[in-house]
Parts: sequence; structure tokens; C-alpha cells
Amino acid sequence: MKRVEITEQAAKVVQQLKTKHGELIFHQSGGCCDGSAPMIFEKEDMYLDESDILLGEVEGVNFYMNQDQFEYWKHTHLTVDVTTGRGASFSLEIPLGLRFLIHSRLLSEEEASFFNSK
Repeated sequence: MKRVEITEQAAKVVQQLKTKHGELIFHQSGGCCDGSAPMIFEKEDMYLDESDILLGEVEGVNFYMNQDQFEYWKHTHLTVDVTTGRGASFSLEIPLGLRFLIHSRLLSEEEASFFNSK
């Protein structure tokens, strides 16, 4: 069971970015400058600490969220998508004229039970 997934279109963008930049990491932002957006960085450009939670992996890229942010999102299933338009961040897809976004839905009872038992 997965807490985070990715659309086919977004997966193609991730593959393109992996080819260009190598190992990557997703981090769900906390809502400052670009709202609450998933951002993708070269793995060594993103500093993680004990307050960052690994939610899963999409297209071979780990997806993290800060613990404080997770408190707001812990009842949801996330799907990474992509849309045209320039976001206001340093995320790697921005120069392509694209930006990642999140679609969320409440966890089903089965999913909630599964994730709460971990």
C-alpha cells in the first residue's frame, strides 16, 4: 500500500530530470513561498534531518515531508502531478515551464488502518 503515487505525465518529467541531473529527491514544501508544493532537487542539494519523514518512493525518487507539515497531511493519500506554468521555487522542473503539484484525498479506512499500525 502506498501513501504517495505519481501520474504518468509527472513520471515522464521525473525520468527526464533523472537523465539530466542524476539522483533526485522530492520534498513536500511547508507552504512558504510556493504554497504547499512538491519540489524535486538533486539528492545532494537537499539537506534532510530527523524531522523529515520518508512517505514513499515515486519513479525511484524518495518523497519526504517535514514532520510538522505531515501533521496536516497524515490523513491523506498524495498523488504527484505536473502542470504547465512557472512555479516560484528552485525545483528542477521550473526551467521546463512546468511545476509539480499534489492531488490529495482522504485515506480509506483500510489505508488509515494500515498506516496507523506502522
